[in-house]
Amino acid sequence: MSDFGTGFRLWQFEVSKMRMPKVGRVFLATCVGSLFILLLYFQSTSKPVESTGNSSRPEKARRSPLQTLYNGDQVALSAAQASLRGRRSHLEEGCLSHTRKRRVLSPEDLRHLIVDDRHGLLYCYVPKVACTNWKRVLMVLTGDGRQSDPLAIPANEAHVAGNLRTLAEFPVAEINHRLRSYLKFLFVRDPFERLVSAYRNKFTRSYNTAFHKRYGTKIVRRHRAGARPEALERGDDVTFDEFVRYLVDPRTQREEPFNEHWERVHSLCHPCLIHYDVVGKYETLDSDSRAVLQLAGVDGEVRFPTSAKSTRTNGDMAGRFFKSVNPFYQKKLLNLYRMDFLLFNYSTPDYLSVS
Repeated sequence: MSDFGTGFRLWQFEVSKMRMPKVGRVFLATCVGSLFILLLYFQSTSKPVESTGNSSRPEKARRSPLQTLYNGDQVALSAAQASLRGRRSHLEEGCLSHTRKRRVLSPEDLRHLIVDDRHGLLYCYVPKVACTNWKRVLMVLTGDGRQSDPLAIPANEAHVAGNLRTLAEFPVAEINHRLRSYLKFLFVRDPFERLVSAYRNKFTRSYNTAFHKRYGTKIVRRHRAGARPEALERGDDVTFDEFVRYLVDPRTQREEPFNEHWERVHSLCHPCLIHYDVVGKYETLDSDSRAVLQLAGVDGEVRFPTSAKSTRTNGDMAGRFFKSVNPFYQKKLLNLYRMDFLLFNYSTPDYLSVS
């Protein structure tokens, strides 16, 4: 459903620009649009589609490993493969249970999907879920071959706009082709672990003055009684409790969308509209990253950088930060991020004081 939704929305836009009487445009859009929906529906519901052989696309099918993973015998699957298959099933069931209204995708929805045409990959990057290293890996895969070590690429270079193409940059037909036939994956993380990581990085590091000025000053002004003039000017000492109050304040999202570092994953990657093949997790980052590279057939070309972060497998860090948050605001924050908890099978943290 997601693939034809994207194509149909953008196709309508193209038709609307044609020079013809208004009635004629509506009639043409309705008739051809209906046919377009049917065609894309049957294409999107058919399982892994092979590449067309166009020079701008992969020259061979990259989906046979996925056919083995999702159409093969459950008994023959490894524990890691069974976990990947279970996550996708859970996501599909969650979308059916908790998504009531369907909508079509717009170009804005596709700006987080990075494209690797050489290997037939679509990666939806989520800040604070190892996206720097994944962008480095994709820069190696899409580069000229001179760079083979992802860690040799500076972190700030990995985030430079233009170094990697996003799906939003392509014409409608090319968007639909990639959504149907490329291996699509994303990585997720316990929502509150990710949120604490974003807070620590953006509000407790002295070098993030841009975040302090843009968000910190607003948070202090609205959520700190009797704030000192220097705090109102610099915004560099925001507490985690104030940050939470800012997130659950109804005015926040009325004024502008969440920053991508604390935006919900389901709002960044639209997993109920885009049929992702693999849902990797930060908690099992190393093994899941190897699995993605194997499924893509590029495990011999590049290795995902390993890490030994101790915070990856427990909630101790987040628990310490949430001790300062009133249970009332804990509950409101849980409701705000509930969809990410549900879709990606994360339990309500034990450290919360919510009934």
